[in-house]
Amino acid sequence: MIFKLDIWLRAIRFRFLAASAIAVTCGLALTIWYQPQNFSLIYAILTYIGIFCLHSSVDLLNDYWDFKRGIDLKTRKTKFSGGTGVLPEGLLKPRHVYLAGIGFLILGLMIGGIFVYFKGFVIALILLFAALSIVLYSSKLVNWGLGELFVAAKGALIVVGTFYVQNFSITLESVVLGIITGLLSSLVLFINSVPDIVPDRQMGRKTLAIMIDKRSNRFILMFVVGTIVGIYLLTMVFFSTLINSYYSVIPCILLIPYVVLMLYRFKYFLYNFKRLNNDYYIRIMANTVLFSRFFGISLIIGITFAFLYQT
Repeated sequence: MIFKLDIWLRAIRFRFLAASAIAVTCGLALTIWYQPQNFSLIYAILTYIGIFCLHSSVDLLNDYWDFKRGIDLKTRKTKFSGGTGVLPEGLLKPRHVYLAGIGFLILGLMIGGIFVYFKGFVIALILLFAALSIVLYSSKLVNWGLGELFVAAKGALIVVGTFYVQNFSITLESVVLGIITGLLSSLVLFINSVPDIVPDRQMGRKTLAIMIDKRSNRFILMFVVGTIVGIYLLTMVFFSTLINSYYSVIPCILLIPYVVLMLYRFKYFLYNFKRLNNDYYIRIMANTVLFSRFFGISLIIGITFAFLYQT
């Protein structure tokens, strides 16, 4: 096998590692606000590496199983949906992708094992969830309609786990922040799975997009609006009640015009294009991914502000 870095970066969806990086950074930022003396740079670096390995593992194994089931042969590939395309295009061998996915899983669990040794059973439980979810995600969870729930739980546990590794405790602040991060990731997954509804349904998948596909346009729009409103309400509670810093929510509020644009385009897609214009929908997927990233960064900025200007 000739090692081609650009192809492997594409296979692990390198750009989407930003979601995990932001989740880890949220947990670290909360640590600095909570007990700055507890912050460990070594633990932080190991956490980033471990999470990146587990994230890469689930994407590689997902690509492998989607290819084996023929899903990626039917989907239209975009930058945000339809798989990475490395297997349908013959750029990598399925066996190599599978072995790489298992290798990243083992490496991530080994790093997690270090934390289990020093931090105890809570990390062991998180690792157990991660291992089972990664192994079962493509073969079982997405068939049971649990894909978005897994992604939400994964995002939440990254924040909670990162915070726990640094502080040896779980607080209400870390749980709420984790839920916000998880909802952002689930929103991205839902939006990005819409173009794949037909091939996913044909191959036995049961994504959230498939489950509500037969509902009215109004229901689907209100579902997305409700998710975003829920994210903002939790963020308001997080900063105003738990962090006790009203000004820290300002970076998130500044994103509202962008949210309005995103929702306007989504509504236009539902009502004017009758959910059929995938070229137009690429803009919506891009908007959603950027919103998720910007919102996560805004959370980090807000927590940092609360630390610097504690009352």
